[in-house]
Amino acid sequence: MSYDAIIDGAIRRVQDFPKPGVLFYDLTSLLAHPDAFRHTLDRMVETYRDTRLDAVAAIEARGFLLAAPFAYRLGIPLILLRKKGKLPGDTLRRSFDLEYGQDTIEVHREDVPSGGSVLVVDDLIATGGTVEAACSLLEEAGAVVSGVFAVVGLPFLGYQERLGTREVRCLQCYQSETA
Repeated sequence: MSYDAIIDGAIRRVQDFPKPGVLFYDLTSLLAHPDAFRHTLDRMVETYRDTRLDAVAAIEARGFLLAAPFAYRLGIPLILLRKKGKLPGDTLRRSFDLEYGQDTIEVHREDVPSGGSVLVVDDLIATGGTVEAACSLLEEAGAVVSGVFAVVGLPFLGYQERLGTREVRCLQCYQSETA
Protein backbone atom coordinates (compact mmCIF):
# COMPACT_ATOMS: atom_id res chain seq x y z
CA MET A 1 0.00 0.00 0.00
CA SER A 2 1.24 3.50 -0.87
CA TYR A 3 1.34 6.10 1.87
CA ASP A 4 2.42 9.73 1.75
CA ALA A 5 2.03 11.71 4.99
CA ILE A 6 2.03 15.11 3.27
CA ILE A 7 -0.68 14.15 0.78
CA ASP A 8 -2.71 12.29 3.40
CA GLY A 9 -2.57 15.29 5.73
CA ALA A 10 -3.85 17.65 3.04
CA ILE A 11 -6.85 15.58 1.93
CA ARG A 12 -10.20 16.57 3.41
CA ARG A 13 -12.49 13.74 4.45
CA VAL A 14 -16.23 14.30 4.12
CA GLN A 15 -18.57 11.91 5.95
CA ASP A 16 -21.76 10.69 4.27
CA PHE A 17 -21.02 12.11 0.82
CA PRO A 18 -22.34 11.50 -1.79
CA LYS A 19 -24.53 9.09 0.20
CA PRO A 20 -24.86 7.96 3.82
CA GLY A 21 -22.07 5.69 5.07
CA VAL A 22 -19.50 6.83 2.50
CA LEU A 23 -16.32 8.63 3.50
CA PHE A 24 -15.40 10.91 0.56
CA TYR A 25 -11.73 11.78 -0.01
CA ASP A 26 -11.83 15.37 -1.32
CA LEU A 27 -8.66 16.31 -3.19
CA THR A 28 -9.69 19.95 -3.69
CA SER A 29 -8.14 20.63 -0.28
CA LEU A 30 -4.80 19.34 -1.61
CA LEU A 31 -4.93 22.07 -4.26
CA ALA A 32 -5.58 24.69 -1.56
CA HIS A 33 -2.29 23.85 0.18
CA PRO A 34 0.56 25.08 -2.06
CA ASP A 35 3.26 23.04 -0.29
CA ALA A 36 1.23 19.83 -0.55
CA PHE A 37 0.32 20.53 -4.19
CA ARG A 38 3.99 21.23 -5.03
CA HIS A 39 4.99 18.03 -3.22
CA THR A 40 2.42 16.07 -5.23
CA LEU A 41 3.71 17.44 -8.55
CA ASP A 42 7.31 16.79 -7.52
CA ARG A 43 6.40 13.18 -6.71
CA MET A 44 4.64 12.79 -10.08
CA VAL A 45 7.68 14.10 -11.96
CA GLU A 46 10.01 11.93 -9.88
CA THR A 47 7.87 8.85 -10.61
CA TYR A 48 7.91 9.36 -14.41
CA ARG A 49 11.18 11.25 -14.98
CA ASP A 50 12.82 8.24 -16.68
CA THR A 51 9.72 6.99 -18.52
CA ARG A 52 9.35 7.71 -22.23
CA LEU A 53 6.08 9.60 -22.60
CA ASP A 54 4.84 11.29 -25.77
CA ALA A 55 1.84 12.90 -24.05
CA VAL A 56 -0.22 12.93 -20.89
CA ALA A 57 -4.01 12.53 -21.02
CA ALA A 58 -6.01 14.26 -18.29
CA ILE A 59 -9.49 13.19 -17.19
CA GLU A 60 -11.95 16.03 -16.51
CA ALA A 61 -11.88 17.95 -14.26
CA ARG A 62 -9.41 17.56 -11.40
CA GLY A 63 -7.14 15.47 -13.61
CA PHE A 64 -6.59 18.67 -15.64
CA LEU A 65 -5.20 20.45 -12.58
CA LEU A 66 -2.60 17.73 -12.02
CA ALA A 67 -1.73 16.82 -15.58
CA ALA A 68 -1.28 20.37 -16.93
CA PRO A 69 1.66 21.36 -14.69
CA PHE A 70 3.05 17.81 -14.99
CA ALA A 71 3.01 18.03 -18.81
CA TYR A 72 4.59 21.48 -18.64
CA ARG A 73 7.40 20.28 -16.37
CA LEU A 74 8.15 17.29 -18.61
CA GLY A 75 7.76 19.30 -21.82
CA ILE A 76 5.14 16.98 -23.34
CA PRO A 77 1.69 17.60 -24.86
CA LEU A 78 -1.49 17.54 -22.78
CA ILE A 79 -4.56 15.70 -24.09
CA LEU A 80 -7.90 16.60 -22.54
CA LEU A 81 -10.54 13.93 -21.94
CA ARG A 82 -13.76 15.93 -21.56
CA LYS A 83 -17.35 15.23 -20.69
CA LYS A 84 -19.70 14.69 -23.64
CA GLY A 85 -20.49 17.80 -25.66
CA LYS A 86 -17.60 19.97 -24.43
CA LEU A 87 -15.22 19.52 -27.38
CA PRO A 88 -15.87 20.90 -30.87
CA GLY A 89 -14.74 19.12 -34.01
CA ASP A 90 -13.90 15.48 -34.68
CA THR A 91 -14.13 13.56 -31.42
CA LEU A 92 -14.22 9.97 -30.24
CA ARG A 93 -16.45 9.10 -27.29
CA ARG A 94 -16.87 6.34 -24.74
CA SER A 95 -19.67 5.80 -22.21
CA PHE A 96 -19.00 4.07 -18.91
CA ASP A 97 -20.47 3.24 -15.50
CA LEU A 98 -19.49 5.12 -12.36
CA GLU A 99 -19.91 4.09 -8.73
CA TYR A 100 -23.02 6.28 -8.60
CA GLY A 101 -24.25 6.55 -12.20
CA GLN A 102 -23.12 6.71 -15.82
CA ASP A 103 -21.12 9.21 -17.89
CA THR A 104 -19.46 9.75 -21.29
CA ILE A 105 -16.04 11.17 -22.13
CA GLU A 106 -14.65 12.45 -25.42
CA VAL A 107 -11.27 13.29 -26.91
CA HIS A 108 -10.21 15.21 -30.02
CA ARG A 109 -9.01 12.51 -32.39
CA GLU A 110 -6.23 14.74 -33.77
CA ASP A 111 -4.74 15.39 -30.30
CA VAL A 112 -3.85 11.74 -29.75
CA PRO A 113 -0.40 10.73 -31.04
CA SER A 114 -0.77 7.63 -33.21
CA GLY A 115 1.55 5.00 -31.77
CA GLY A 116 2.63 7.43 -29.05
CA SER A 117 3.11 6.50 -25.41
CA VAL A 118 0.44 8.22 -23.29
CA LEU A 119 0.05 8.36 -19.50
CA VAL A 120 -3.54 8.67 -18.22
CA VAL A 121 -3.90 10.98 -15.18
CA ASP A 122 -6.79 11.46 -12.78
CA ASP A 123 -7.01 12.66 -9.21
CA LEU A 124 -8.55 9.50 -7.73
CA ILE A 125 -9.23 5.97 -8.94
CA ALA A 126 -12.18 4.21 -7.34
CA THR A 127 -13.81 1.43 -9.39
CA GLY A 128 -11.72 2.25 -12.47
CA GLY A 129 -14.66 2.85 -14.83
CA THR A 130 -13.57 6.32 -15.91
CA VAL A 131 -9.94 5.28 -16.33
CA GLU A 132 -10.90 2.14 -18.26
CA ALA A 133 -12.99 4.26 -20.65
CA ALA A 134 -10.14 6.77 -21.03
CA CYS A 135 -7.62 4.05 -21.86
CA SER A 136 -9.96 2.43 -24.41
CA LEU A 137 -10.69 5.79 -26.01
CA LEU A 138 -7.00 6.65 -26.37
CA GLU A 139 -6.20 3.20 -27.78
CA GLU A 140 -9.07 3.51 -30.26
CA ALA A 141 -7.47 6.78 -31.39
CA GLY A 142 -4.15 4.98 -31.93
CA ALA A 143 -2.16 5.70 -28.76
CA VAL A 144 -0.34 3.20 -26.58
CA VAL A 145 -1.38 3.69 -22.96
CA SER A 146 1.84 3.33 -20.98
CA GLY A 147 0.18 3.54 -17.57
CA VAL A 148 -2.30 5.15 -15.26
CA PHE A 149 -1.55 7.63 -12.49
CA ALA A 150 -3.72 8.99 -9.69
CA VAL A 151 -2.86 10.82 -6.53
CA VAL A 152 -5.28 8.61 -4.57
CA GLY A 153 -6.28 5.01 -5.15
CA LEU A 154 -9.09 3.05 -3.52
CA PRO A 155 -7.92 -0.50 -4.33
CA PHE A 156 -10.61 -2.12 -2.20
CA LEU A 157 -13.13 -1.07 -4.87
CA GLY A 158 -11.41 -3.36 -7.39
CA TYR A 159 -10.00 -0.97 -9.97
CA GLN A 160 -7.02 -3.23 -10.72
CA GLU A 161 -9.31 -6.13 -11.67
CA ARG A 162 -11.13 -3.79 -14.06
CA LEU A 163 -7.90 -2.37 -15.53
CA GLY A 164 -6.26 -5.78 -15.94
CA THR A 165 -2.53 -5.69 -16.60
CA ARG A 166 -2.32 -1.90 -16.91
CA GLU A 167 0.27 -0.40 -14.61
CA VAL A 168 -1.45 1.80 -12.02
CA ARG A 169 0.55 4.09 -9.73
CA CYS A 170 -0.98 6.03 -6.86
CA LEU A 171 0.81 8.19 -4.33
CA GLN A 172 -1.73 7.53 -1.56
CA CYS A 173 -3.99 4.49 -1.14
CA TYR A 174 -6.89 4.06 1.25
CA GLN A 175 -8.43 0.72 2.23
CA SER A 176 -11.94 1.99 3.05
CA GLU A 177 -14.39 4.74 2.16
CA THR A 178 -16.94 3.90 4.80
CA ALA A 179 -17.11 5.65 8.13
